[in-house]
Amino acid sequence: MYGKTAPLTAIFLFCVFISAAQAKYDTQYPIVLAHGMGASEKIVGIMDYWGAIPSALERAGAEVYVTSVNGMDSTEAKAIDFNNQVLQILASSGAKKVNIIGHSHGTLYSRYAISNLDLGDKVASHTSIAGPHQGSKLADMIMNGVPGELHGLAGGAMDIIYALIMGDQNPDSLANGWDVTTEIVQDHFNPNTPDIDGIYYQSWAAKAKWGAPSVLMQVPWLIMLGLEGENDGLVSVESAQWGDFRGVQQAAWYSPGCDHLNVVGMFFGITPGFNAPEFYKSIAADLKQKGH
Repeated sequence: MYGKTAPLTAIFLFCVFISAAQAKYDTQYPIVLAHGMGASEKIVGIMDYWGAIPSALERAGAEVYVTSVNGMDSTEAKAIDFNNQVLQILASSGAKKVNIIGHSHGTLYSRYAISNLDLGDKVASHTSIAGPHQGSKLADMIMNGVPGELHGLAGGAMDIIYALIMGDQNPDSLANGWDVTTEIVQDHFNPNTPDIDGIYYQSWAAKAKWGAPSVLMQVPWLIMLGLEGENDGLVSVESAQWGDFRGVQQAAWYSPGCDHLNVVGMFFGITPGFNAPEFYKSIAADLKQKGH
């Protein structure tokens, strides 16, 4: 008798264990991911922006949706597209609200959609990962460094690239560049995009300590170091703070740090001391614990 029931008992206990583990990440409301500037859900149709994060969350028991807007466009235009996608998610899932997790510019256009479009009463929480909530002085340098008469030419060239290669529909690279400058964000965007009562806002920053793990981030990290101090290669630690600031992801002590790309597990996600899927699973577990 023991020989026959032991395997069944083991299977039963394993199923109970898996169910209990998944319950830890099964948030009350679905998780919606909002990507950042210069990319889409699937970059050039090949690489997933969020890497292994969505599948890890789903395997852990969370309900996850990935949105995709133009890589280069104004904050408002991205917000309108994002807003429509979230409304569709709500309609198809039957959920009353969602938990938004945004990265980089995704934190701004999702905030805009919440405050100024249709999502004010349809969002339980807004989690910001490396978002430029005070703008970026790197953007200031780029936008103000290009002579005015060349703005249209440079913006038009970028629009062609993003339309042909990235698949953007009617992109507006020039507007995107201006919309993340410090003056626009601090003097116009933030005053007109107030937090909504009843929504839990939290944020995380990333930080490259003595070098950017991603080669693409090395030069901008050095520039940002002189402009704003501690940063992840594109966004400073100070600018990334919004709502309940939860801390800085900087990987292991022996690692160069965690940069703007590492924090979403991009480019293989190899960052000693930082595991992107596990980090986002911890966010989901925390949201579940908070009742979201």
